[in-house]
Amino acid sequence: MSSPLLRSDPYDQERRRHQRVRVAVLGRYMLANRQEFPCQTIDMSPGGVALVAPVRGALKERVICYIDQIGRIEGTVARMLESGFALSLNVPLVKREKLADQLTWLGNRHALGMPEDRRHERVAPRNPRSTLRLPDGRDYPIRLIDVSVSGAAFTADIHPPVGTPVTIGQTPAHVVRGFNGGVAVEFARPFSADSDASALQL
Repeated sequence: MSSPLLRSDPYDQERRRHQRVRVAVLGRYMLANRQEFPCQTIDMSPGGVALVAPVRGALKERVICYIDQIGRIEGTVARMLESGFALSLNVPLVKREKLADQLTWLGNRHALGMPEDRRHERVAPRNPRSTLRLPDGRDYPIRLIDVSVSGAAFTADIHPPVGTPVTIGQTPAHVVRGFNGGVAVEFARPFSADSDASALQL
């Protein structure tokens, strides 16, 4: 599908500030009048997102979005696109690193053609800090990007080979893939993200 961005797409300044990742992720957005509509991302960075959207917001209008695998974000309409609009995001500095990690993971999944596992919803954990324990007993700090009932993705200074048995927090798992900047694991047994997510965290 050709990019819905206009030829005169003036995103150059935002490109220089933040690396944009081309990802097509579904979501919903709410305009200032509280009307909600479905949407899909075109590309995204910690500073902005371009959306395919059936109803455009007005320039500088505040918009709240709920994007699958990203969560709640908000910003103001910065540009009109042929089939939607672009937002300038209002993301606190403390959350930008987490958003950058999520986008790196999503971008690698798309680039490598990894299928999205729709059986289990992926969510961003409230507390992303955790530990990775290797079979030799060594522990390393990690930052969780997202978690589902069957697995997790995280960033770390160490990248164990595929197949390595590891423990994330208190949860046994094994490495299923590596990507630029991080690692994905599958848990030894599925768990309830609501009741047992603390087992992954510090």
